[in-house]
Amino acid sequence: MALPIHELAALGTATCWAMTGILASDAIRALGAFHFNLIRQGFVTLVLAVVVLGSGTLTLPDTTGLVVLALSGIVGILLGDTLNFAAVGRLGPRRAGAIFALNAPMAAILGWLVLGEALGAQAGLGIAATVAGVALAILGRPASGAHRLEQVRGGLWLGALFGLGAALGQATGTLIARPYMTGGLDPYLGSLIRVGASGLAMGVLAALPLAPPRPQAVTGKVLILTAATALIGLLLGMTLFLYALQGSKTGIIATLSATSPVIILPLLWVRTGQRPSATSWAGAGLAVAGLALIFTR
Repeated sequence: MALPIHELAALGTATCWAMTGILASDAIRALGAFHFNLIRQGFVTLVLAVVVLGSGTLTLPDTTGLVVLALSGIVGILLGDTLNFAAVGRLGPRRAGAIFALNAPMAAILGWLVLGEALGAQAGLGIAATVAGVALAILGRPASGAHRLEQVRGGLWLGALFGLGAALGQATGTLIARPYMTGGLDPYLGSLIRVGASGLAMGVLAALPLAPPRPQAVTGKVLILTAATALIGLLLGMTLFLYALQGSKTGIIATLSATSPVIILPLLWVRTGQRPSATSWAGAGLAVAGLALIFTR
């Protein structure tokens, strides 16, 4: 019996995204969400440019395609990722990751409202289960004396609002890019356009007087952590996801790659030495079950 290699690749994607949240926490708190994302996007743009130029796939879409993909990057990466990292810095990777999983039901609802895609009873049940699971994951507070990665800083509800904004930005950015990404455009080139546009816009914002203050001291450790999240979360995670889509059904791969809220629990256990609460396990499991109902409708 052949190994389900493409399904394993999808689980690898979810693991990469879970690891990103854990690795990013300290760097985000040192740099701030905006400058963390700015450095990350600049690094990823350079890496993607090398990949695209090396593969010989530099066939640009038309002007409309460039504008649409650039807008998708600004909404999904500049706004979505920055808000997500702000949520990670305030809530820790577990809670922020659970909230970010809401981008799936948001995308389903936006597809229904904008594209006329049918939802149905199964999708409605999946959305309800995902929301309930996320609520359990957020409200399941760890015991006193919790590790710093589980501590809430700057207010629970403000962090939750950042997380909801991140999920909405991700869902909207995906919806904007979908017609071009499903039309045969090279995925690495599409990612380069999206990430490059986001990085350019962030660079312009960083030069404005109203930009968040620059961090005073950036250590080598912080830069290494930032680069690691870019390589693991965007480059490796994205490559595994694209490979997985080549050999299995989209709904199955999307569901498996969205299991980050569950995978992050044992990773946090190893990282912090503190066992997640039963409420955390229940919330993560319920959220993933809801995602499975949405993706397989």
